[in-house]
Amino acid sequence: MDYRNKTTVTEFILLGFQNEKEVEILLFSAFLLMYMTSLIGNTMIILLVCGDYRLHSPMYFFVANLSFLEVAITSTVVPKMLANTFSLTKAISFVGCLTQSFFYFLLGSTEFFILVVMSFDRYIAICNPLRYAIIMNKQTCILLLLGSYLGAFLSILAPSILTAPLPFCGPNIINHFFCDSGPVLKLVCADIALAELVDFISSAVLLLGSLLFTGVSYMYIIITILRIPSVQGRQKAFSTCVSHITVVTLYYGSSIFIYVRPKKGDVMDVNKFATVLNTIVTPMLNPFIYSLRNKKVKESLKDASSKYISMLINLKPQQ
Repeated sequence: MDYRNKTTVTEFILLGFQNEKEVEILLFSAFLLMYMTSLIGNTMIILLVCGDYRLHSPMYFFVANLSFLEVAITSTVVPKMLANTFSLTKAISFVGCLTQSFFYFLLGSTEFFILVVMSFDRYIAICNPLRYAIIMNKQTCILLLLGSYLGAFLSILAPSILTAPLPFCGPNIINHFFCDSGPVLKLVCADIALAELVDFISSAVLLLGSLLFTGVSYMYIIITILRIPSVQGRQKAFSTCVSHITVVTLYYGSSIFIYVRPKKGDVMDVNKFATVLNTIVTPMLNPFIYSLRNKKVKESLKDASSKYISMLINLKPQQ
């Protein structure tokens, strides 16, 4: 059958959470608050790292780039989701849907590469501290960052190439609040076995492969920390890893649940809330995770707040 003549879908309908109006208003308010908190918090981390010389180190360089990715990912999904809450049609254009899906997975995949790089940074800092400055120099950090984006692009290239030309003949209703790969593939009016297989394999390789690398790094880190003679030294070394371990746990737990299951069954509602954890909750928590447990970030934030207050006081008499 020639499916090309039946490709009539020009837009998709995003069902979202399908609740009563009162519940939708409550969800809208909660998601908007979390989105704004995420934007403000992650932007604050970026500005602190860029503006404070005490944070000009490889670890904070990657933390700032992680914050940038958080802002980009949430902005790819959340604004449209919020707009659709009160929309009568809840529509997204065909091109807009594919574009949203592409950038969501590109940015999300980049995050996993960045998390791997951050575990490598902690490995060098703890297991090979005398050579840390030599190994993790500015050029290396930039190459690792560019490599993360390139690796993410290559990891989603095959699924994107297979999905883009597939025919969509209708229906056009996506049972999700954004254009996730699984719900979109269900609307294809052609054989999607190969596309689903490649999508699953690429997700499994990315998630489990990067998790394995991170796990091996932390295995060596733990062995090294246990060899430190003083309790204070062990606590200090481990404290530099706690924030990263927390973020890794949040990201990998929900992502593996969503994307690395051969038989996903009818658990779309569960997937929606797991995706909320990835796209809204974790980006909102990241600034708190990296600031509340980090002495340098707290000092930088305190100094920046003091300077801002002093500037306001100095400007007040002139008004």
